[in-house]
Amino acid sequence: MILVCLCALTACGYDQPPASSAFEAGGSADHIVIEKAAHRMTLYDGERVLRSYRVSLGGGGLAPKSRKGDRRTPEGKYRISGRNARSAYHLSLRISYPTPAQMGDARRRGVSPGGDIMIHGLPNGRGWMKSAYVGRDWTDGCIAVTDHEIEEIWRLVEDGAAIRIVA
Repeated sequence: MILVCLCALTACGYDQPPASSAFEAGGSADHIVIEKAAHRMTLYDGERVLRSYRVSLGGGGLAPKSRKGDRRTPEGKYRISGRNARSAYHLSLRISYPTPAQMGDARRRGVSPGGDIMIHGLPNGRGWMKSAYVGRDWTDGCIAVTDHEIEEIWRLVEDGAAIRIVA
């Protein structure tokens, strides 16, 4: 019976955790760098790279977020400002977008800057469909990884960690 369950999980795309992760080695991330053009998110402990992940971004293109509803991922310096274990996506870490400067810029242009930018997993109940999401920009401006990866990121990153999102 156990063998049947393990085979079923493997067939559904469940990833086993890496044999040696930064978390197991005792690291914790104090900052994150997201490189939009490379579709890469890197977690750091000081200058030491802990982990890198391939990410999916907003479906509105690689330009910086400029208003609510543009489906773009913002650029700038932020913090992890909270987390949601009951998200519509498998776990989510809130990014402190928009900054006061971004709010002021949007106000001057007469638009809403938007908000609710997160690092999250796949839509709940769809983790087994990761091949339909990975490698595609499909979010409304968030940064998405696989369910296994967000579980690791959730453990490694504390609230208040710095985030820099670059083109």
